Amino acid sequence: MASPPHLSGLGGMPGSSPVVAMPFGFASRLGRTGRFSEKHLSCNALGVVSVRGMSERTDQIRRVAIVGGGAFGTAIANIVATNGCVAELWMREAEQVHALLRERENRRYLPGHKLHRLVKASNDLGEVVAQSNLVILTVPSRSFREVSRELSNHVTPRHGLVSATKGIETERFLLMSQVLEEECPGCPVGVISGPNIAEEIAAGKFAGTVVASSNAELRAQVQRLLANKSFRAYSSEDLYGVELAGALKNIYAIACGMASSLKVGQNAIAMLITRSLAEMGRLAVTLGANPYTFLGLAGVGDLMVTCTSPLSRNFRFGHALGRGKTPDDAMEELGKLVEGVYTLEAVEKKRVKSDVYMPIVAALHKIILKGEPIGVAVAELMGSDQGVDVEFAAPQKTGG
Repeated sequence: MASPPHLSGLGGMPGSSPVVAMPFGFASRLGRTGRFSEKHLSCNALGVVSVRGMSERTDQIRRVAIVGGGAFGTAIANIVATNGCVAELWMREAEQVHALLRERENRRYLPGHKLHRLVKASNDLGEVVAQSNLVILTVPSRSFREVSRELSNHVTPRHGLVSATKGIETERFLLMSQVLEEECPGCPVGVISGPNIAEEIAAGKFAGTVVASSNAELRAQVQRLLANKSFRAYSSEDLYGVELAGALKNIYAIACGMASSLKVGQNAIAMLITRSLAEMGRLAVTLGANPYTFLGLAGVGDLMVTCTSPLSRNFRFGHALGRGKTPDDAMEELGKLVEGVYTLEAVEKKRVKSDVYMPIVAALHKIILKGEPIGVAVAELMGSDQGVDVEFAAPQKTGG
């Protein structure tokens, strides 16, 4: 069995071993752990990520492109701007761009939260990317490949690409980082994922995320760009596991929303969440991800908040189903994309093909995509096999 990675406590980022956040290909480590302290790094008014006491380089990050103007993209843009770096926000619709610049607020997706003066906006993707070294994508999974393909016309290997989209491409069961690697070969790729409800982040409430990439320099830069007094950024080398956890939890949030609506009780909700985590870990091992990743912020942390918060659109979608709404009516009621529905379709195909025991996924698939009555599906679920409670095993293979 592979050795588990170091599991850090919530105490966080000791300053004894900082990382110099340099452009890709120029990173220097001050110590062996790859951790850094705010006292060593700064992002000045021009948005240059630098190390105090060292000369600034002209090729360092000055601007960050955020591709996608939804709630989370807007919240991330505000964090980056508040930290002193220009945030170039790309939106597809010119009308939405004009409204945001005029009102200094994204009233469609994140109303009530004023934007920092360093948040810019444009519907010209080439213009947004041209002056940026780092691109963060927050577009929905169903349009992710299309946007990534368009993005490939504007990026070079000097651009770091980070996906904040939690979803799976159904046809080939690809995560968004894998789509980026196909469409933009040669660029360093990473992801950010965690219990990150946009409304709370925008309000300055305490939160944290996980920055995952095999590229240590990219991880360090993104950590520095996002971390502030209310938002913490942890790191992981398990890109696949972090991203898979973020995609899978949306499915189980739907189940918990339904359970809450049906007033099944707190015992049942607790059982549902923990059995959901067991299913996630089971699929993770089959696909080669590290199951220990699912015990962290990107796994159990994200699962807990998404499965219990009324701010979660997946939870609200499930709640509407529990009240008797059809999937189409529930989607229309929300007025927003529900990633868990599309992820459910992909995971159901994968679990059948890979013969992975995931009874909650199977039950939800019958309810949402096959039209089976909730009561029938729940009865089948409660009659499913009762195996061991906790099962951890080493990853069996790599890839996905």
